[in-house]
Amino acid sequence: MVATSTLNNKNSVCISELIQQRFQRATDFDYWDYVVPEPNFNETVFEEQTYQSLVRMLESCLSRSKQTKLHCSKVLVPEKLTRRIAQDILRLSSTEPCGLRGCVIHVNLETGNICKKLDKIVYDPTVVPTFELTLVFKQDSGSWPSFRDFFPKACFTGGSKRTLILSPGFRLIKKKLYSLIGTVVEEC
Repeated sequence: MVATSTLNNKNSVCISELIQQRFQRATDFDYWDYVVPEPNFNETVFEEQTYQSLVRMLESCLSRSKQTKLHCSKVLVPEKLTRRIAQDILRLSSTEPCGLRGCVIHVNLETGNICKKLDKIVYDPTVVPTFELTLVFKQDSGSWPSFRDFFPKACFTGGSKRTLILSPGFRLIKKKLYSLIGTVVEEC
């Protein structure tokens, strides 16, 4: 629509129809024109706390697993890997009825053709799980071999063990437990 200073018949008919229909600009437009939704800072803080808590849970899972299941002295994790995983977990749980609280995360490590179970994370044990996530870390096979591999074991005393290097890639598989359509599997 172009604004002009002259009023033609077509525009005057539209205006008269609007007046006859008791069009009131103040009630139709004023509310939406002047009301700006205020950000909910409590919700933002809660989401950030949930995100940080999930990152810590993932990191402590790797820390516990390095001696019990992986039998290594160090696990090198790429920068921001646990943060990216936590973001994807929150995204996948956002469509669930209980959100992250209804989630069980099975953590695995893929080394070559073998997939090793590391741990199970239950975010809120008081809530009946509505879905499961299977997180698969991948070992970085393209990295340089450990410096210790080039020397005899006698050179390093104290029973030193190997260092595991994780790949920046991972697999996250979602399985809905209670669905009308049956088991739904979503992979990202």
